[in-house]
Amino acid sequence: MASGLRGLSSVQFSAIKARLYDGRFLSVPQWNIQPGECWAITGTNGSGKTVLSMLTADQVVLSHGEAMNLPARVAFVSLEAQARQIELERKEDESDITDEPDKGTLIRDYLAPLAKVQHLIDFLQVGHLLDSGFRALSTGESRKVLLIRALQDQPDLLVLDEPLEGLDQLSRERVLQLLTEQQAAGQAMLWVANRLDEIPSWITHLAFMHDAELLCQGHKDDVLARPEVQGLMHFNRPLGDFPAAPNADTLPADQPLVRMVNTRIRYDERVLFSDLNWEIKPGCHWAIQGPNGCGKTSLLQLITGDNPQCYSNELYLFGMRRGRGESIWDIKKHIGIVSSALQWEYRASTNVLTTVISGLYDSIGLYRSSGDDDKQLALRWLELIGLRHKANQSLQHLSYGEQRLVLIARALIKQPPLLILDEPCQGLDDPSRHLVLAFIARLAEQQKITLLYVTHHADEIPAAIQQRLFFRMQDGASRIEISRQ
Repeated sequence: MASGLRGLSSVQFSAIKARLYDGRFLSVPQWNIQPGECWAITGTNGSGKTVLSMLTADQVVLSHGEAMNLPARVAFVSLEAQARQIELERKEDESDITDEPDKGTLIRDYLAPLAKVQHLIDFLQVGHLLDSGFRALSTGESRKVLLIRALQDQPDLLVLDEPLEGLDQLSRERVLQLLTEQQAAGQAMLWVANRLDEIPSWITHLAFMHDAELLCQGHKDDVLARPEVQGLMHFNRPLGDFPAAPNADTLPADQPLVRMVNTRIRYDERVLFSDLNWEIKPGCHWAIQGPNGCGKTSLLQLITGDNPQCYSNELYLFGMRRGRGESIWDIKKHIGIVSSALQWEYRASTNVLTTVISGLYDSIGLYRSSGDDDKQLALRWLELIGLRHKANQSLQHLSYGEQRLVLIARALIKQPPLLILDEPCQGLDDPSRHLVLAFIARLAEQQKITLLYVTHHADEIPAAIQQRLFFRMQDGASRIEISRQ
């Protein structure tokens, strides 16, 4: 028997109306969570799933309706919680006027007292991170740390908003095993899901959201069988033609886009990887795979210029040797990128249309006037991803998944020679994920743009991506294997 809200009274919501940032109203006619039930919330991107989960913590200002018997202590594990912690770390760093490098909050301090959670640290294999700062962690590493912190607080209700997102396969298995054990032991949980295939078997009930409305609810199988739910979660859109880039880059076809010679990444005494010799030739796409924290992001940052060790290595980008007088803009103009780091960095007060246009100028925000041609091009990309109707809304008021779609359009608008896709499907619902994968497959087949595709889901790699770069962890360091099919 699923434990659900064991020990808590029935949580009840009635005739709920709440105004959202984008002007819509959250509508929840009736929703009751009974002891013994295990609930998940799912629905389309931007539908209000996260807001619905926040009702349980009394974090939504109601304009109408009533919420009764709310749990006293609610903890959240989510992509948004990660972003808030990273933002807090950066603000503290900006307030530090010393020249000493600051790691920020160490994980051993963040999780103190360690004795209380040592079994969780061991089970999720994060002990080697205790002397690292939170903002230095990979997406998957920080997710596991947030989960440990949330369980440490022994909340009445644990809200898990896409808890498996960004985790490698082994970490997903361990996190799911841990949550299954916690659920069986009586920990009340509310699961928020974009991917239907990741909803645990012990979930008994489902609430389905669409366009800020609780569309339907009930037993999981009954809800998933409803025609309106199947229609909304099924991808059946034709993929439109990509707009032409305004000023497509032309680089020599016989010259590698990237060449690394005996490349090494080292942090303090830890060598992340070394002796990497790697070439990326035009039209030869690469999938990059490996466990959380193995060095995938650091490798990409060498290419984008966001890791200062690009100057201490023999590295050639687009025919230029790094550190020989080229500017960062000489490099970035040839690159498009989608990543969690960019999404967290994109704090500029800007609307959706301006965000997409900024991809033409490689800036965070837009600091120059844009012409009608730029605006029309950006609108065409927003049409392709299904968000043209939100062109004038603030980027920060979109859901995490919608923001990810906007940043994909931003990366594609100039159709750069090299496109870096670091977990591009993170936070996307099933239809949006299939749309993005269709984009990637088309780009790979056309070979006009060279792709570096980082993913933890091997089944999502298009057949046209033939080269693989694998990170294998061995004695705390990464061993890199290159495979060409």
